[in-house]
Amino acid sequence: MATLIVGFLLAGCAGANDATSVPLSSGGLGATEESVPPIGPVTLITHDSFWVSEGTLAAFTEATGIEVVHQTAGDTGQMVASAILTAGDPLGDVMFGVDNTFLQRALDAELFEVYKSPSLNGVPEELQLDPQYRVTPVDFGDVCVNYWIESFDDELPAPTTLDDLVDPAYIGMLAVQNPETSSPGLAFLLATIAEYGDSWENYWAELRANDVVVTAGWEDAYYGEFVAGGGTRPIVVSYASSPPAEVLYADPPVEEPPTGVVTDTCFRQVEFAGILAGTKKRLAAELLVDFLLSKTFQEDIPLNMFVFPALASANLPQTFVDFVELADDPHVLDPAIIEANRNAWTDRWTQIVLR
Repeated sequence: MATLIVGFLLAGCAGANDATSVPLSSGGLGATEESVPPIGPVTLITHDSFWVSEGTLAAFTEATGIEVVHQTAGDTGQMVASAILTAGDPLGDVMFGVDNTFLQRALDAELFEVYKSPSLNGVPEELQLDPQYRVTPVDFGDVCVNYWIESFDDELPAPTTLDDLVDPAYIGMLAVQNPETSSPGLAFLLATIAEYGDSWENYWAELRANDVVVTAGWEDAYYGEFVAGGGTRPIVVSYASSPPAEVLYADPPVEEPPTGVVTDTCFRQVEFAGILAGTKKRLAAELLVDFLLSKTFQEDIPLNMFVFPALASANLPQTFVDFVELADDPHVLDPAIIEANRNAWTDRWTQIVLR
């Protein structure tokens, strides 16, 4: 979601004037010690779609006296693969951005140390996918089919289900991404597997017969094939948060998004942070994980990464309140099932759709 993500809430985080000993209560962080002496910088490793407002990570430093060094490590799959190569002797202290499609791979490689943040009490249980607390949920969002509203009317209404997409009435209208090269592409494949079970292969054969177009990545689909970017296809796999992005970035400005979301098609993605096993800065890492669940960070997430904060009490920007429709019952799959079958599923998908 790289293009939509480049964007915009720095919520206040009370700091301290004395960097040599900072009361944790001043930062709203969850560790139990009364004060934190300077520990040296803590390194945060993320995927390359991580984006926060200027000053957000500085708020952590102001509250604790600990500098954050931010390093990116490619997309989620590349980040996890790199961490596995250095497991036990990590290149950083905290990793952010492992989602439920790669979670089991990271857990099987024992990348993370156990840590239960006190702030987890404010996170819905359905987002807490690891009962051993090796990772902490930080945000979530839905990958869904989007459609261009003006392309549909009473004669041909917008699709409302996955089944609609294989109806000949919608032939040549859908753009999707390759699940081997695209995160939303993989999420949409997983949505169809969750919906159709063993019949998912037949579904994709029907999509191919209905002239689905496949692109390498999200940007090629959304800004190439989809109407939003001047393409001809009025249906595309994107995000539940794409409509508010259309409003925020519209030139000239618009009051309503030109796109809608088919909530029946959504797959829920959850992103996690974890303390990397072998860190030499355990206390600093704990404090940083706590900070990622603070309101300062959580309320900065929506308009920067266009996903939802995991903290239930975090306030949402009005644009999200007005224009994001989350699925009541999104498609989900157990991370262990995803890890056990991902390669076989994508190989079979390639045979069905591309050959």
